[in-house]
Amino acid sequence: MPIREKIRPAVREIVGHLVANGFETYIVGGAVRDLLMDLTPKDYDIATAATPEDVRRVFGRRRSRIIGRRFRLVHVYAGSEIYEVSTFRRAPSEDERREHHDDDGVMIWRDNEYGTLEQDAERRDLTVNALYYDPVGGRGIIDMVGGVRDLEERRARAIGVAATRLEEDPVRMLRALKLVGQFDF
Repeated sequence: MPIREKIRPAVREIVGHLVANGFETYIVGGAVRDLLMDLTPKDYDIATAATPEDVRRVFGRRRSRIIGRRFRLVHVYAGSEIYEVSTFRRAPSEDERREHHDDDGVMIWRDNEYGTLEQDAERRDLTVNALYYDPVGGRGIIDMVGGVRDLEERRARAIGVAATRLEEDPVRMLRALKLVGQFDF
């Protein structure tokens, strides 16, 4: 069965609605990884060029809610299900980092710097979690960091310099260990 057919209809509807309103939008992360491993995703994350305010305008107050402080997301409601929609991120510039007097140059204090699909892929933790899928257009799997190869080789690999990525967010180590334990990576 093609990947597109395995995706919950509500997810395809959310992505389709954002695309129809002019916003580049994809399924991203663990759901794509799981689909490629022929597993049923437990949840779906959606990444888009739309800002949280744009997503809210597209779905309205009754179907969406902006959440988060460090990185704002939108919960989009489809029946009893909630789907997280995030805006493409980019790394903060040196000038943006200077806003924090105690910035050590590693920890991400605020991650609401919006960017492109390519920049978003570089901000993710592991290559196998930086896979995108276009369920409504013709792009299919989008892999800018070697995640498909790492998935085939069952390898948990950080994007960029591993030590830096783990210092930015120590929880990334737990995500890597979970892949090792759960999927024998």
